[in-house]
Amino acid sequence: MIRQPIVSVLGHVDHGKTSLLDAIRGTAVAAREAGGVTQHIGATEVPLEAILRVCGDLVKGRSFKIPGLLFIDTPGHHAFTTLRARGGALADLAVLVVDLNEGFRPQTVESIRILKQHKTPFVVAANKIDVIPGWRKHERMAFVASVAEQPPAAVAALDERLYDLAAKFYEQGFSAERYDRVTDFSTTIAMVPTSAKRREGIADLLLVLIGLAQRFLEEQLRTEEGPGEGTILEVKEEKGHGTTLDVIIYKGTMSRGDTIVVGSTGAPIVTRIRAVLKPKPLDEIRDPQDRFDSVKEVSAAAGVKVVAADIEGAMAGAPIRVVTGEPSPVVEEVARETAVKVETADEGVVVKADALGSLEALAFECKSLNIPIRAARIGPVSRRDVVDAATIPNPLHRAVLSFNVGLLPDAIEELAKTPGVEVLSNTVIYGLLEDYGTWVEKRKRELEEQARREIVYPGKILLLADHVFRVSKPAIVGVRVLAGRIRPAQMLMRHDGREVGRIRSIRSGEQTLDEARMGQEIAVAIEGVTVGRQIEPGDVLYNVMPEQDAKALSSAELSRDEREALEEIFAIKRKEDRFWGM
Repeated sequence: MIRQPIVSVLGHVDHGKTSLLDAIRGTAVAAREAGGVTQHIGATEVPLEAILRVCGDLVKGRSFKIPGLLFIDTPGHHAFTTLRARGGALADLAVLVVDLNEGFRPQTVESIRILKQHKTPFVVAANKIDVIPGWRKHERMAFVASVAEQPPAAVAALDERLYDLAAKFYEQGFSAERYDRVTDFSTTIAMVPTSAKRREGIADLLLVLIGLAQRFLEEQLRTEEGPGEGTILEVKEEKGHGTTLDVIIYKGTMSRGDTIVVGSTGAPIVTRIRAVLKPKPLDEIRDPQDRFDSVKEVSAAAGVKVVAADIEGAMAGAPIRVVTGEPSPVVEEVARETAVKVETADEGVVVKADALGSLEALAFECKSLNIPIRAARIGPVSRRDVVDAATIPNPLHRAVLSFNVGLLPDAIEELAKTPGVEVLSNTVIYGLLEDYGTWVEKRKRELEEQARREIVYPGKILLLADHVFRVSKPAIVGVRVLAGRIRPAQMLMRHDGREVGRIRSIRSGEQTLDEARMGQEIAVAIEGVTVGRQIEPGDVLYNVMPEQDAKALSSAELSRDEREALEEIFAIKRKEDRFWGM
């Protein structure tokens, strides 16, 4: 027996994924979505009869063994949730939807990377041909028929956009071509021009999908009777049913009354199925037009809603297994599959995600960028995550990278009293990693500045004539910084090496300064000196530098004036100790 292939629909937000499925099934889910953006994962069963009806003349004289296609729609408002991250394990085929006029966007690249990671064959729906300048719109027409009736300028504009897309695919390691020009579908990605809005090119897309499934996936799609196996797409409350599981069954049969083992955030849950609810063909599990059918049993491949007791802790992305005998072996297997399989190190960042698959996808991208991971967990950012990040030795790794999860109140409290720890949140994996890269660069600059503040840098000042505002306790004099920099709390010395006092404060007009640099003229309060005794107007004074600071800075990158002041300080100190600073 050959089951229907599971087809994952991926792509960037607003590129038309849900609208494309609406065009296939004749529904309007996209119009009912909040803000027109898919909020949940959904599944739609499209029987072979419906496909043949849409394809019309394109399939004349052909016969197909597969019973239909099971489409999975994924949220476009953030990157890989459960299904995207585990798409290679769950999906047999994929449709990558790309706005022909916008081209590649961040989630397009993410989708390609995850498909490549799991070696999932895919077709490109080059969507929105209806907005190409001069394109004549043909409702529900096959692309190969529509393109023959287009003006040359519109066809040229289409080909130019497809060429640009093909170039982008080449950068990702793929050869891509318009589907009706492909000679070898095993080596070339087929790009099918479509208009989900006008339902144009949908017949071509379905033809390519069933053709590829029949030609290349027949063995993979053979299924035998046996206990059902599936993946949880979503855990949610349903009025009248309580907590339910949206599930894709990819193997075997699942029946009302079956004992099941469900993956959770803790130990696997063993429970019994109260009801199996199945949407009607061409309807949608997430937002059905009609009521679900309560069925006695369902076989792979199918999208169903499972009603059972005690499943509140079930986890999206986790396995669901039917048990026919002693549950212990299945419990152990589900526990192994649900365990987080992320390579961790003693040193690294903390990563959090909303589901098992998205956590693994985030970890995969971290590894490709050589970002080590100290801990990887599912769920909102907690106090434990912040505390763990705070104990990491490398300050550039004291970050929590959170993908599509929030912060618990105890984490917010801990963050308020834990300086140096950053929680970065994003709903696009690439965006999150870019945010981390930006934070690392900013943190490096802060640490360098902090180090510069802690180390005593060379400085050289001139006491200005006629600018003595107070002679002692403390002496306040006007000075010009001749080279380097000066700061409060630094000791000063004369050209003969004699220490003469400590800077208490630096002012420019009414403003108190943390630092003054070469060229600035400011008022300096100096403790421990009296003008006319230890210092005189016209004197040149230098910072007193600890020997280890002078030694460290001798090989550091300094400005020209800092280098000049340092050399003079070396000369002064080496009159007493010829090896000083070496």
